[in-house]
Amino acid sequence: MPAAWITDPAELRTRFASRPSRIGLDTEFIRERTYWPQLALVQIALDDAGTEPEILLIDPLAPGILEALTPILADESIVKVMHSPSEDLVAFKHACGVVPKPLFDTQLAAALAGVGGGLGYQKLVEQLTGITLPKGETRSDWLRRPLSPAQLEYAADDVRHLFEMHDQLDRRLGELDRREWLAEDAARTVHNAENEAPERWPHASMRSGQFLDRPAQLRLLRLLRWREVYARDNDRPRSWILDNELAVNLARTPPIDRAGLQRTLDAHPKSPRRLADVLWNALTTPLADEAEAPDAVQAEQRDKQRLRKLQDAVAARSAELGLPDGVLASRRWLEALMDQGEWPDALAGWRRRALEPGLAPLLAQEP
Repeated sequence: MPAAWITDPAELRTRFASRPSRIGLDTEFIRERTYWPQLALVQIALDDAGTEPEILLIDPLAPGILEALTPILADESIVKVMHSPSEDLVAFKHACGVVPKPLFDTQLAAALAGVGGGLGYQKLVEQLTGITLPKGETRSDWLRRPLSPAQLEYAADDVRHLFEMHDQLDRRLGELDRREWLAEDAARTVHNAENEAPERWPHASMRSGQFLDRPAQLRLLRLLRWREVYARDNDRPRSWILDNELAVNLARTPPIDRAGLQRTLDAHPKSPRRLADVLWNALTTPLADEAEAPDAVQAEQRDKQRLRKLQDAVAARSAELGLPDGVLASRRWLEALMDQGEWPDALAGWRRRALEPGLAPLLAQEP
């Protein structure tokens, strides 16, 4: 059955006059010149009683389409079957003002079912259905119109097999009594998209920040916080506002005055010369919470032996549960647990219940 190209809001509403219990959902978006992903295509698969699903290719650039699509995305009676949808959810929130839910993430479900961790859509389709999908349009310009037949076929394939995978994975999760695990993780994914916020301490995750003294780290933090806000507000990539190398250089060796900053910016071909005034204010104005900022050097020098013990305990528990590496707890989550002394949100719920008996004695040991 060929996919239907939808540009008329009335047709889209007619297709959903009777609401299905689930849809397969995906997007194509562009993020090369913007901060927020630009929604370029929406693919929806409609369940058709065991036959091949009907596929709608919805043009979000057509007038009125997003307004017609939004109630479908917001309808919580419809399960949205998606694959690794974090960026798609952000694209929907930015374009439609809603985050689709409830969510069944086939990548996450495959990990929790012990099929494999971090599997891409094509790999998972092949593993569960035996079908090999082409990869030819992964770098297409999805904003151009008309889209080519090859693009349309590729886009349709991205939702064509979601229901079959959903059925298999849901059955496996049921057999393992892990449906609630997936529901918890999917709800957290939706919550993160709904409350998508800048990283509080971006300097700590930048490797070059580990080579700066404390005052320079705080200057870097100020610059990165300012850059994030400016990039969001103006919908431009972070690197277009202030690249990492220049940010670190300004933090390490700050100009003595506004004129010195201008000279530094003039010497860099991609620097934000026209933003010298606001950049100077950002560099020189302390943040209200910067005294609480973690030390990037100390973070790098944390007790590696203790971290290794935690990782070994997680690996042993993962093997017991038949989970792929990295699914139960990532290194970053364990570092947060060590640094904060409290269980981070990412390790709440079923993960904490699975891990706390083994990790609590290790956490109680003196560093």
